[in-house]
Amino acid sequence: MSTTTNAPQDSATAITSRFNWGELARKYLIILILIGLIVLLTIFTGGSFIKTQNLINVVRQVSAIGIIACGMTFVIITLGIDLSVGATVAVAAVVSASLAQTDQASVIKFPGLDLPVVVAVAAALGVGALLGLLNGLLITKARIAPFIATLGGFTAYRGIAYIYSDGRPISTLKDGFNWFGQGDVLGIPVPIILFALVAVIASILLNRTRFGRYTYAIGGNDQAARVSGINIDRVRLGIYTFVGLLAGLAGLILAARIGSGNPTLGTQMELDVIAATVIGGTSFVGGIGTIWGSVVGALIIGTINNGLDLLNVSPFWQMVVKGAIIVVAIIIDERKNR
Repeated sequence: MSTTTNAPQDSATAITSRFNWGELARKYLIILILIGLIVLLTIFTGGSFIKTQNLINVVRQVSAIGIIACGMTFVIITLGIDLSVGATVAVAAVVSASLAQTDQASVIKFPGLDLPVVVAVAAALGVGALLGLLNGLLITKARIAPFIATLGGFTAYRGIAYIYSDGRPISTLKDGFNWFGQGDVLGIPVPIILFALVAVIASILLNRTRFGRYTYAIGGNDQAARVSGINIDRVRLGIYTFVGLLAGLAGLILAARIGSGNPTLGTQMELDVIAATVIGGTSFVGGIGTIWGSVVGALIIGTINNGLDLLNVSPFWQMVVKGAIIVVAIIIDERKNR
């Protein structure tokens, strides 16, 4: 009698256990992929990849991409896209660099002024936020599709960077400015610290605030969100301003890292940012995405870039690999949503 009673319970327990394991595997698949890549690259590079200094370099090099990916997560969750982040990086880089020069070089924009570094930092963040706000206004007020609005910014903002810098790098920057890209705190590079801070702040914003709840609601069903009283235009305006602000920070970091504000900075960076976000599980169908997933996605992009460099793979083939990764990630996303 007891055997008959317990059999269905045991069967149900087994099914539940299998389901939980499957759910767990799907939830943390991105982590398993990253670990698998690290193991493979460690084997193929003879242990060079797993060295501490190389791992630090991977995170430092991908920090700018990861910072913007945190903002792009909000954008894609709400069924948007921002193709202008790479060009925004360039504008923020040249503007902030022009305010952080140490001498009267021929390309300096403000001769005779010895401005504190904080002004250059504020300029990078302000320029990024302003360009993001402009994208948001085009989308919410002019009712232009995000793809078209930011595609215009993709070209126009890059042109602004070239015009502002006369097409030349702006060099000889103050040490205090370069610290944001080259310095460290207790042995941890500053870009990595900034990346971690942005990830924590963005995660709190997405998961612990009304703004984050509204972001998910708009992505899940914008009509229902509007009926429930959410000001969709205001939220979207805030989202595009936020991703622009983060692109400005990334521009500051990149200019400081190379000690020069170059108008070519951020070229094709939007592809890596979008790839990192999608690989991290943010869905193009809207309403789905996490900051930690985008962070891991950025680390995967950095791991692949660094590993292929160590294996002396041609940069042209690296572009093919990254393009294939984006396509595969979208295919997996579509199948999962079906």
